[in-house]
Amino acid sequence: MHTRDLIQFLSELSENNNRAWFVMNKPRYDILRAEFLELVMKLIIDISKFDPEVAGCNPKKALFRINRDMRFSKDKSPYKTTFSAAITASGLKKPSQGGGPAYYFHIDANGTLLVAGGEYMPPPARLKTIREHVIADAAGFGKVLKNKKLKERYGDLQDEGKLVRPPKGFDADAPHIEYIKMKSFIVWTETGIKKKIPADLGKDVVAGFKDAYPLVAWLRQAK
Repeated sequence: MHTRDLIQFLSELSENNNRAWFVMNKPRYDILRAEFLELVMKLIIDISKFDPEVAGCNPKKALFRINRDMRFSKDKSPYKTTFSAAITASGLKKPSQGGGPAYYFHIDANGTLLVAGGEYMPPPARLKTIREHVIADAAGFGKVLKNKKLKERYGDLQDEGKLVRPPKGFDADAPHIEYIKMKSFIVWTETGIKKKIPADLGKDVVAGFKDAYPLVAWLRQAK
């Protein structure tokens, strides 16, 4: 994939986020999109070597659309300034669709590569299930948190909109209560690649996914 060209395209799009510019540059987009799809296809194959459950993920459905949903947003920019994908065992990428834990990555207009694993802002019923799983498998969850490779790459789980008090139905002295307060169960890391394009971007992304696998596998057990 021509990563430098992708970053340049996204940078220009961020400065010209309108339909006229996009239509004029649609041939560039089509080429880059096809290359990105090839990358995702290769990622699914490589991830399947340590996580066979994602082998059936449809790469085309793993890609996010570049068009923004503007219905409920004050920002009326029609296009996203990222190329992104979420690879899941279910083949569904959105939490609202019941996609479950995902391997997610994107490249943005600033040349930032984000690699993540887990579940970001799952819907209420799913979040409750995960929280209950933390209680039911406190020891297993503790092992995930202490996993050496996960900690070295990501540190701790990301704190996204953490509750001040325990959610309804959970005791304040429950094991891992500070994690139960979280609204997401996800890890991620960001790397600036604009000045130094990775020699093998796919290899770097897969390495990040492999380190996130213990969390993804544990979340799959939450049913």
